[in-house]
Amino acid sequence: MTDVSHTPNDLAAYWMPFTANRQFKDAPRMLVGAKDMHYTSADGRQILDGTAGLWCCNAGHGRREIVEAIQKQAQQMDYAPPFQVGHPAAFELASRLAEIMPGDLNHVFFTNSGSEAVDTALKMALAYHLARGDAGRVKFIGREKGYHGVGFGGISVGGLGNNRKQFGNQLPGVDHMPFFYDQETMAFSPGQPETGAEVADKLENLIALHDASTIAAVIVEPVVGSAGVYVSPKGYLDRLRKICDAHGILLIFDEVITGFGRLGRAFAGNKFNVIADLVTTAKGLNSGTVPMGAVFARDGVHDTIVNGAPDGAIELFHGYTYSAHPLACAAALAAQKVYRDEKLFERAGELESYWQHAALSLKGVAHVVDVRSIGLVAGIELAPRPGKPGQRAFDVFIEAFEKGLLIRTTGDIIALSPPLIISKAEIDQIFAMLEGILKATA
Repeated sequence: MTDVSHTPNDLAAYWMPFTANRQFKDAPRMLVGAKDMHYTSADGRQILDGTAGLWCCNAGHGRREIVEAIQKQAQQMDYAPPFQVGHPAAFELASRLAEIMPGDLNHVFFTNSGSEAVDTALKMALAYHLARGDAGRVKFIGREKGYHGVGFGGISVGGLGNNRKQFGNQLPGVDHMPFFYDQETMAFSPGQPETGAEVADKLENLIALHDASTIAAVIVEPVVGSAGVYVSPKGYLDRLRKICDAHGILLIFDEVITGFGRLGRAFAGNKFNVIADLVTTAKGLNSGTVPMGAVFARDGVHDTIVNGAPDGAIELFHGYTYSAHPLACAAALAAQKVYRDEKLFERAGELESYWQHAALSLKGVAHVVDVRSIGLVAGIELAPRPGKPGQRAFDVFIEAFEKGLLIRTTGDIIALSPPLIISKAEIDQIFAMLEGILKATA
């Protein structure tokens, strides 16, 4: 067995994702262990996890129940083909997940990541309209600043320029709604901003431009995550739902980040009482332990596609080698049991006001121009250094890591999303440490 507990002496072979590779390899930051709320660094320090890994380890790290479930499944059956053959854990997991979804989102298609879930949902939208005899609906509408993974479908409907500019043409027939955020009127709003719902009406302009008969679906994050934590204004998602219904357009919620308790409810759909037609998930599905994603479909979408196909035909010509991988399913079943037994979704809801108060305590601290939070997620926006966008937040990231705190940055925004097992003392520790670092940052 290869010993990887120490810092390797040759870093050249691994091309790291979403990383400044040359910079990292000049001064590596290595993690070699994880338990509950902390990582262990290669030099033996405890690093408080302020990001649940990457928005995903909702139950914390090294959970015995999940580890043992993975080990047991690996011994019993390491892999099962997902095409024309099944295994019990996939069906059990799908049923368990359907129970916690809002409305009639009763059907689950398993993927291996959020990116794959998005591409799957886009395909489902096209297949749905084709099955209805409405084959002209082939366009999609996303939103500025939307992040929907890194597949060509996801970067097409996404609205982040850096995710697109290196890769030439994406999907044709995609347009984007304007973003709803206005710092002048929304800065330091606790939870959902009171104003901004009317921005949803801009969708009508795009429908008029493209004609509703050509549009398959609209896709949005209920709470924008990777672009910097922006919370949808009150009434905004309701308006999108009504507009889509009025024009026969499917509504897709990307809940890869917001799903599985992050907002104090199972999903954002539960939190905001708005039911999308398709919902993409991943990350917290099995607390980040084994790569896995899923798409949830409402009865009407599923039944139209499946019942509209000839007997014996494959209804949706789509899937992945590792769809419903046995180890991923075992991990997910165990994680869902932990969530349920320890009431972690409810715990996140109970901690929301404490978390929000702690986050807003940074108002007035050096360089802080906005704080946005909901559930157990927060974005702290910093004033950029002149001519050096993103550098101030990255310096805070480095200093925080050295002092024993893992955060995430996007541009000049600090993003926080701790495991749902976090204590009030650890919340205090996170924001006190950030306050000290910001006060000392030029």
